[in-house]
Amino acid sequence: MREFIAGLPKCELHLHIEGTLEPELKFELAGRNGLKLPYSSVAEIRAAYTFDSLSSFLKIYYEGMRVLRTEPDFYDLAMAYLRRAAAQNVRYAEIFFDPQAHTSRGVPFDVVIRGLRRALMDAQAQLGVRAQLIMCFLRDFQAEYAMATLLESLPYREWIAGVGLDSDERGNPPVKFATVYARARQEGYLLTMHCDVDQDDAIEHIRQAVEDIGVDRIDHGVNILEDQRLVDLVLARGMGLTCCPISNGYVTDSMKAEGIRKLLDLGVRVTINSDDPAYFDGYVLENLEALQHALQLTEAELAQLERNAFEITWLPRHLKDAYLAELDAYVTGKG
Repeated sequence: MREFIAGLPKCELHLHIEGTLEPELKFELAGRNGLKLPYSSVAEIRAAYTFDSLSSFLKIYYEGMRVLRTEPDFYDLAMAYLRRAAAQNVRYAEIFFDPQAHTSRGVPFDVVIRGLRRALMDAQAQLGVRAQLIMCFLRDFQAEYAMATLLESLPYREWIAGVGLDSDERGNPPVKFATVYARARQEGYLLTMHCDVDQDDAIEHIRQAVEDIGVDRIDHGVNILEDQRLVDLVLARGMGLTCCPISNGYVTDSMKAEGIRKLLDLGVRVTINSDDPAYFDGYVLENLEALQHALQLTEAELAQLERNAFEITWLPRHLKDAYLAELDAYVTGKG
């Protein structure tokens, strides 16, 4: 089964590029930029990665990204992830980036996106991995700041597939950003939004995302199982959920494997992704392995998870079909 998972053509749709900052690269970038870290070794950094909630994770997450200062820093960050993705047979990825986490500390938007964009172009040419960017707003900042960031992104519109919403969900419901999302849709961006696992008012937040905002898909979202009406609505619209089992186990009481199984059995387009793999010790391959072990998934079920992912990508139909044909050929060959 591990061999089957390793060779499976994969698609990753919930990946924060800042969350791929491994300790080794963190040290390298700190030295490059003349910064001193509060750790003396890679082992010390990893030992500090102890989280029991979304809030405790975010504190360390934002502290770590201060080493990202220049365009080459963002290029190196993205290329490190894309090389690992290629080694795990990720064929396509849609990558979140958090410009406000950088512009709020003085790093220009242009510096961030040019470094990331150059890495995506090189990865496609050199590694055969295709990727697109999704710009996330930080929900614990003001909606006005999100709107300013949206407007700042417009000169780079062709480089950004859509917008998302992440960071601390407490007291920051989807409707806080309704005007921003309406403008993003007007500008031609596709829409997604984090509805994190086991948050306060989780079902109401999912409802707002689906009904009031009208997102194209939901990131996380496993709590939707608490409301059959919302499940039916998501099924009717063919919407997808981008779940992250290993990170669930870090910030909640479990991987939510049984919930993911139920979503799969119901026919919801649930997908498996790695979220912030440098912090949660697992890229997409490890997430698939962990879920398979927990649920004893069959090869057909694993292939369905990847089929779901390719189907809900923000790609033209002909590219989706090409990836799906590659997936089907792999499964048939293994069979």
